[in-house]
Amino acid sequence: MSKAKSPRKVGEKEALSVGTQIRGSAQKLGLVAALIRNKPVGQAMNILQFSTKGMAIEARKVLASAIANAENNHNLDVDSLVVSEASVGKSIVMKRFATRGRGKSTRILKPFSRLRIVVREMEEEEA
Repeated sequence: MSKAKSPRKVGEKEALSVGTQIRGSAQKLGLVAALIRNKPVGQAMNILQFSTKGMAIEARKVLASAIANAENNHNLDVDSLVVSEASVGKSIVMKRFATRGRGKSTRILKPFSRLRIVVREMEEEEA
């Protein structure tokens, strides 16, 4: 009498990982996501490892999670994985106030972002 199993959000040869609360703007994270789109996962991990962008650290964690999901949950071959999708969206925004001169205050916005990475297993002739 349990609830029905939800359908997969991605295809049969794909695995998914989502970072929901990444501290930083979606614009900065989007620049990092563009670096790894449509690259083999080994090359993408190297790009993120040696990138000077600060958001690359968080993107690398999400990519590592997607690779682990593909290997352990979906029995995909890690050597033939390709980053098929790396999409970025906005999440919550923390609002803070800073005191200013003459009894005034200004608003400080601290944005969070979401990163969704989908890895796909490519066949030898496709790669």
